[in-house]
Amino acid sequence: MQLGAFSVSLSVKDLEKSKAFYETLGFGVFAGSLENHYLIMKNGNALIGLFQGMFEQNILTFNPGWDESANTLKSYTDVRDIQKHLKQNGVALEREVESDSTGPASMVLYDPDGNTILIDQHI
Repeated sequence: MQLGAFSVSLSVKDLEKSKAFYETLGFGVFAGSLENHYLIMKNGNALIGLFQGMFEQNILTFNPGWDESANTLKSYTDVRDIQKHLKQNGVALEREVESDSTGPASMVLYDPDGNTILIDQHI
């Protein structure tokens, strides 16, 4: 099973301060905007999403079908196949994908410690 690009989505209090901090660590803006209250920051293969006022907890995010530069992968595991696998293995899902749908879709689950995991397919 391939989960695609991985990033940590951080809930931040001050987007501009967080942007400046991560730029000091060598990250640059890859996507998003201050006006839209989120930035995707990139340093090599590392991705960090900074989100102000969009959610309360930090989130582990996977993007099936994308690499870390948002390029479409030739081969990937569709989010619906990931969901089927998880359900067959007894993993409870907080939000599910319509199993007969196609294209972009997302689902949410929690790890045993309550950490939020978003599997967010954009293609």
